Amino acid sequence: MLKLENVSKFYYNKGIIASGFTKVNLELKIGEFVAITGESGSGKSTLLNVISGLDSYEEGEMYINGKETSHYSERDFEDYRRKYIANIFQSFNLINSYTVYQNVELVLLLNGYKKHKVKKKILDIIDQVGLTKFKNTKVSKLSGGQKQRVAIARAMVKDTPIIVADEPTGNLDSESAKEVIKILKNVAKGKLVIVVTHNIEQVEEHATRIIKMHDGRIIQNTEVKKIKEEPEIQESEYNNISIFNKYRLGLRNTFNIASKFLLLFAVFFFISSAILAEYASFQMSEAETSDSGYSMAFSDLSENRVLINKKDRTSFTNEEYAKIKALPNIDYVIEDDVFVDTGISMMKDDINLYGDIQELDNFKGNLNFGRMPENEDEIILEINSEQFYVANRINDILNKTFSILKSQGVNAWSNETVKDVTIVGIKTFEDKNNYESTFYISKNVLGELRSDMNKNYSDVKILLNNKYEQYSLEPSDVVPIGKAVVDDEMKYQFKNYKIKNQPLHIYVQNIYYNDELNLTISDTYTKSTFKRLTGLDKYDNNRYKIFINKNDYDSLYNKPSYQSSVYVKDVEKIDDTIVELENLGLNPKKVTDFKVNQGEIYQTIIRIIKVIVTIFLIIVLFFISYLIIKIILKSRNVYYATLRMLGATAKNVRKILDIELFINSTLSYGILLGFIYMIKTNIINLEYISKITEYIGLKEYILMYVILIAMSKLISIKFARKVFKNTAINTYNEEV
Repeated sequence: MLKLENVSKFYYNKGIIASGFTKVNLELKIGEFVAITGESGSGKSTLLNVISGLDSYEEGEMYINGKETSHYSERDFEDYRRKYIANIFQSFNLINSYTVYQNVELVLLLNGYKKHKVKKKILDIIDQVGLTKFKNTKVSKLSGGQKQRVAIARAMVKDTPIIVADEPTGNLDSESAKEVIKILKNVAKGKLVIVVTHNIEQVEEHATRIIKMHDGRIIQNTEVKKIKEEPEIQESEYNNISIFNKYRLGLRNTFNIASKFLLLFAVFFFISSAILAEYASFQMSEAETSDSGYSMAFSDLSENRVLINKKDRTSFTNEEYAKIKALPNIDYVIEDDVFVDTGISMMKDDINLYGDIQELDNFKGNLNFGRMPENEDEIILEINSEQFYVANRINDILNKTFSILKSQGVNAWSNETVKDVTIVGIKTFEDKNNYESTFYISKNVLGELRSDMNKNYSDVKILLNNKYEQYSLEPSDVVPIGKAVVDDEMKYQFKNYKIKNQPLHIYVQNIYYNDELNLTISDTYTKSTFKRLTGLDKYDNNRYKIFINKNDYDSLYNKPSYQSSVYVKDVEKIDDTIVELENLGLNPKKVTDFKVNQGEIYQTIIRIIKVIVTIFLIIVLFFISYLIIKIILKSRNVYYATLRMLGATAKNVRKILDIELFINSTLSYGILLGFIYMIKTNIINLEYISKITEYIGLKEYILMYVILIAMSKLISIKFARKVFKNTAINTYNEEV
């Protein structure tokens, strides 16, 4: 059955060669109970490890069933151990965090047995060693004798033709030792049992052969009892461990030691938190840089804003606005687009209010002070509740009349009044990032403001004496319709100074419309005639201006809406809304299309830095986490070495380790996502984290999970490489 011919085992350590045993010749049969004895260091345990395939040999030949083993690889020895060998160790090599049942079950799960098919067999074996009432007790709570019985039960349940026991009674009292030897003797029927012991008296009454070793050589090989007939050898049956059992063991190992689980959980939680926080911070910086773009024409560059005008460049009708507002994704419409990008300034005594303009119909929500407007000149003010005037001078604003100042360009106003209005209602809001106010004004007042806005945004050219000039146009109730009154100094442009009755052609152009007006110069004004001809008092501030009738003036500037802005509810659906607007015969354009992103170069730099820093962080975290996890798992080296000694292949042990780290990393990431969800739903109030996680989408969360799983896999591979670089017994001995 088992034969050794001149087998030698040597150890190499730092250039020094030591002999484990030398030139051993031995032949053992099924049915024998072999006792190997000798003083410490004689080589008996080393011989047992070679016989059991836990260690290699360097010289000679070992035969199993007549087959040579000198050419065996580690994988061949794994197969050998699974078919022929069951080990009983001096230090038991049990999994202390497992129950008695789980320890016995483990060897069957590793050898491909189905869990539900082995229960009766396991319980019968446990009963044979007298541990039935302890089957659900953790091994860590058993006595030494009970632990050795568990080790014997584990060897018995494997049902291999050879059982090797290294000092099975070395840590037991005499009574427990007798019981263990008696159990082994009963097991020996139909098997080859090899026991290494320093106390031959305990086993000699049961032994069929006694072998004594000294200084690495066999000095005695006595057959005490003859084996009449060698039973037929039955190799142990086994299959590859099922994927289900791999996950069962991986899951069991994840939670069986609470301290290990919590430490691994903390490491993976830290890894995923650190990478997500770093990536989200860069995403936020990139987004803020993107939002820093500008446009010379538009101040409101909101993502949900769409500019619209008609394809024929005519003005909008009420029916057309009704159709636009009826579209499902439209939040509201600002008919006078010019008001979106130009605010107004209102004065009353020492109070100056500035803000955007919206039509009164777009007002939503409830008032905090005052009432809704009841006539055309009454308005609503929406203002930040932290503004000084709200906190300290609310009574100086509410129900008070303010003068809307005439615009002189973007963020510039004259001291002239366009319209007087009364603030009758105030709505406040809270936003630390927004201190812009909004005025909700009636359509009629908006029409008056529109004239001032159109003039401010228009390019005016005047054809006078066949030359284009740029003079300021002003309305007058005194000048007749179709006529113009000009500064007397302008007569010098004409031959013989004859300017009266000369034609005057006015051309007005802006982004919304083009128009022109043909007039005749009826008179010229001087300082003495200024008031009579124009109806105004101040001459000095009106030099070189052209005065025309107010109706003519309104025909140029008091226009209906040619361009409007619509605001969508859902930015993600803005492209669908644009298609719907096109179907209504409109030219829609996202306002962001007109944005000049001055931060593009900074965005590119941020993206490059983001990639570099993220990769660097992942690498650093990998090595830091590996070192920490290596320390955490170091105590598990004995566990993984034990699995190998019980017959598990290196590949399967690696897979169990993979699964354990996969479960732990997945669980930690799931808890992190739950934590982020609680922050986003304000169950936990962490403002900064809530802000940066707004810049992480589903794609980033999936990518982070893939990175985390990849890191756990790499850590597993790197750790397993160390565990499996030596033979099973060497790995075990290094850690014990």
